[in-house]
Amino acid sequence: MSGSAPSGSPPDDGDLQRNSNAVAAGILLSRIAGLVREIVTARFLGTGVGAEAFRAALRVPNLMQNLLGEGVLSASFIPVYSRLIARGRQEDAARLVTGIASLLLVVVAVIVTATVVFARPITRLLAWGFVPGTARFETTVTLVRIMTPGVGLLVFSALCLAVLNSHRRFFLAYVAPVLWNAAIVAAVVAAALMHMTETGLAQAMGWGALAGSGAQALVQVPLMLRLAGPLRWQLPWRQLHVRLVVRRFGQVVVGRGGVQLAGYVDLLAASLLAFGAVAALGYAQVLYLLPISVFGISVAASELPTLSTLDHADQQRVRRRLNRGLSRVTFFVVPTMVCYLMLGDAVVATLLGGGRFGPDDAIQVGVILAVYSIGLLASTNSRLLQSVLYGIGDARRPAVYALVRVFTAGIVGVAAMLPLDAVEITAAGFRVVGDIHWAVAPLGERAAEANLLRMGAAGLAFGSVIGAWLEFALLRRRVIGLFGPVLMFGRQFGLVAVAAASSVATALLVRWWATTVTLPWRATGLLGVAACGLMYLAMASLLGVDEVRRIVRGASDSSE
Repeated sequence: MSGSAPSGSPPDDGDLQRNSNAVAAGILLSRIAGLVREIVTARFLGTGVGAEAFRAALRVPNLMQNLLGEGVLSASFIPVYSRLIARGRQEDAARLVTGIASLLLVVVAVIVTATVVFARPITRLLAWGFVPGTARFETTVTLVRIMTPGVGLLVFSALCLAVLNSHRRFFLAYVAPVLWNAAIVAAVVAAALMHMTETGLAQAMGWGALAGSGAQALVQVPLMLRLAGPLRWQLPWRQLHVRLVVRRFGQVVVGRGGVQLAGYVDLLAASLLAFGAVAALGYAQVLYLLPISVFGISVAASELPTLSTLDHADQQRVRRRLNRGLSRVTFFVVPTMVCYLMLGDAVVATLLGGGRFGPDDAIQVGVILAVYSIGLLASTNSRLLQSVLYGIGDARRPAVYALVRVFTAGIVGVAAMLPLDAVEITAAGFRVVGDIHWAVAPLGERAAEANLLRMGAAGLAFGSVIGAWLEFALLRRRVIGLFGPVLMFGRQFGLVAVAAASSVATALLVRWWATTVTLPWRATGLLGVAACGLMYLAMASLLGVDEVRRIVRGASDSSE
């Protein structure tokens, strides 16, 4: 197998930092836009009916996007397409793009139509706890019908992303979702200025999502057509390479979508908990997925084309590339994990507090986020281990491991959520307000309750953590079996752990001082994150962690 990159030159270790930086920059901007969307949602909708309906409705059509788009399409398409362009087979590569586009057009049209027509039973299936006839259920159904056609456009956007990534054009594809988030924010602000009801605000967000989907897809099309050539309708099943992509597709759906699949299980289970659990879990998941996207996906996505074209018989080179990627992911994820674990409530209050989202809501979401953070290292590094296996054409093992993850997370999460849903948490502390039987009370009784700030969703987060670490262990064992010894979290993890310990001590000091002087939560969050980050970087630099030197060198090069 050729080890050349599409440009014709072999990949080197330097391009990992350049490419992952481009992906990370695009993802970071899109996630910042997503955080702005969450801040606006929290301010205008809190954890009420509109927020729960929008959160659930967004999950339902996003199931199609997760099954057909982004990471799934990239992991099945990029290895095949990258090898074709690396070998100079441009015509075959162009036919592959056209064939996949034709296939997606047919499949997406059928699924979108079916989802809009059967929105009601689909919503009932994926959100069991939403009672038909209630405002929560009916608003969710309406939003599913509004947003689903837009998700069809996002699937085509995912094909653009896969083509651009294969040609090492990373930034545009990952920054394009900024337009989607911006459209939602503009829609809800406009609706608020018109003094719409809560359900009206939620529907405005749905229309904004539809408009943003079109903008996200269209902004990528010109560059995609310039790289891959014009698209023409073809019968895709006649093409060998299209069949190869489709054959891997089903396995990649499960493997690459493991985190999303676990999220759907959590949504389904959370709909059976006390009112407000779906919204609280959703806010926590947005913050939990942020470092996975910015750090885990950035390295995994930028490395997939290279890992697909490397000579896999050269095990030492593959291990070196993999250890370098694991080190980079770990270096950035560890301080994020510390901040979430030690300052989760303050971070949530800083980002989402205000309006209908009060201090008690921040504590509830912060505890859920702190539990999720324990699985961050496993979830982020698993993305890169998956890319190694996809690069050699092994899509089956990641799929099996992802199913094990989802099954384990579901069993553990459901077992933990029921007793925890009898516990309430506020600024005054924990208190038991019911018993386990309340958690399985009739749906109507639970739906009628106000948000009691119960902790059942934290049980679901705990199940997700156990599943994430199990998947990581299985993936790592498989990669070691293929390529030999691979470091667990890359090189210099011991030094990174020492830097993290100093960051933990800093977080504790900030919390103590904030309590002593009664510092507002927003100030606590900003001060805590800044202090922990600076201490981490200073200690890592003092200890000689390689990633700090690369950051400094990269900043120096960019300023010249």
